[in-house]
Amino acid sequence: MNGISSAAVFAVVKRPDLWVTGVRSAVSMAPSGWWRRSPFLPLPDEGWMHFRLETAYGGAGDQPMRAEDLITWLEWKRDLAA
Repeated sequence: MNGISSAAVFAVVKRPDLWVTGVRSAVSMAPSGWWRRSPFLPLPDEGWMHFRLETAYGGAGDQPMRAEDLITWLEWKRDLAA
């Protein structure tokens, strides 16, 4: 799913306190017109996501995002906005 592991998605599902932050973040990173293209989800651009994963984890950028990293980032964004 565009570099985001299912474990990362399930980790956010278990954290209702991060749902609003997660949705806002997803929509803000999605390319314009995302609702017109399958899978009709506000997912980040593949090239951008590849770059972010490569800079975060090294290698070829094909490693999925770790659940704990996504949770930490969403907590940081939520706390920054408060």
